[in-house]
Amino acid sequence: MRMDLVLELLDVPGQLVSVIDPIGGLGANLVTIIHQRDIKNQKGLIPVQLTLEGERENLKKVIEKFKELNISILKIDGKVQKEKISTILIGHIVDNDIRDSMDKINEIDGAYVSGFNIKLDGEDKSSALINIEADFGKKNLIFKRIKEIALQKDLLMINEV
Repeated sequence: MRMDLVLELLDVPGQLVSVIDPIGGLGANLVTIIHQRDIKNQKGLIPVQLTLEGERENLKKVIEKFKELNISILKIDGKVQKEKISTILIGHIVDNDIRDSMDKINEIDGAYVSGFNIKLDGEDKSSALINIEADFGKKNLIFKRIKEIALQKDLLMINEV
């Protein structure tokens, strides 16, 4: 059986080896690998495409091992495992403790704030673009939580379409 994976790795020496090393020990074979260091996401992570071959159980063990190692798996056989979500908050963001807002989003299991850009306009209201990475299928839960935060803090929330 073959399995195609897309992982996200840090651009540090030894990271790729740490991913490849357990594959053979778990009874799977590495068929292809595409590692393009010049393509990075907002967090500075590099997508790495792998094709593995082996028995179904051995491939499951590889996936479990990657999860144990906190290796982010974006896709398995073309099926998205993680999604990127964006929202905008408008209002007195800094005055309403933006750190608390980010912590409340990060409390959602399988989600974390991966990017935050704020535009300040003197004493007037500010706007913030919040980028979130989450396990696939959690978008509605995340938007619901951000809406609750926005209501509590009298902020306007604008979601992606």
